Amino acid sequence: MSAIIEFKNVDKVYKSGEQVLKAMDNVNFTIEEGELVVILGPSGAGKSTLLNLLGGLDSVSSGEIIVNGNHIESFNDNELTEYRAKNVGFIFQFYNLIPNLTAIENIELMNDVVDVKIDGLEVLDAVGLRDWANHFPAQMSGGQQQRVSIARAIAKKPAVLLCDEPTGALDSNTGVLVLSTLQDLSRNRKSTVVIVTHNALLAKAADKVIRIKNGQVESIEINDSPMDIADIDW
Repeated sequence: MSAIIEFKNVDKVYKSGEQVLKAMDNVNFTIEEGELVVILGPSGAGKSTLLNLLGGLDSVSSGEIIVNGNHIESFNDNELTEYRAKNVGFIFQFYNLIPNLTAIENIELMNDVVDVKIDGLEVLDAVGLRDWANHFPAQMSGGQQQRVSIARAIAKKPAVLLCDEPTGALDSNTGVLVLSTLQDLSRNRKSTVVIVTHNALLAKAADKVIRIKNGQVESIEINDSPMDIADIDW
């Protein structure tokens, strides 16, 4: 495998009047193509800042972020917009589906921002929801809605999927189904999946675990034998 993501000496400083907060402090790591990576840490550790920097939603104070060979830290606003539209799939705790559009319409809306025409049925099939294509979000469970949001994220075939507490609004059984979908995308479709969470159990299923504390990388662990999501005692 080859590195698809590199953080090199990344700092992120927020200033408010006289106060200075160093949210990222000399952060270094690599993520390989097709890995399922879990970023663990307590609230305030810097996990969301890291995800925002990687997703092009925020900019570094210093250092380099390289994604798919591109130095995104040097991108201007237009380049970042194109990067987010074409290279990154975002999956959040809340599903952000448009309520008056069906599942397939929520996905095929992405045709407005990508060059290759999206087949909504194909990506719904990938998350096990082909039969729900013409249902509205209100007619689906929370887990089904989250899987539609995953289908929407993967529809444009992004270089990386960024997941911010993707099961935080779900019960444990439904969360397992959603996490299993993400693990399957990593293993069978070679998607690079980065999950930010405070749930340490998820580390058992990851190929790589990056622990963040006080804006620094506390440790990086490689898991040679990750467990299946369904086999973890949640």
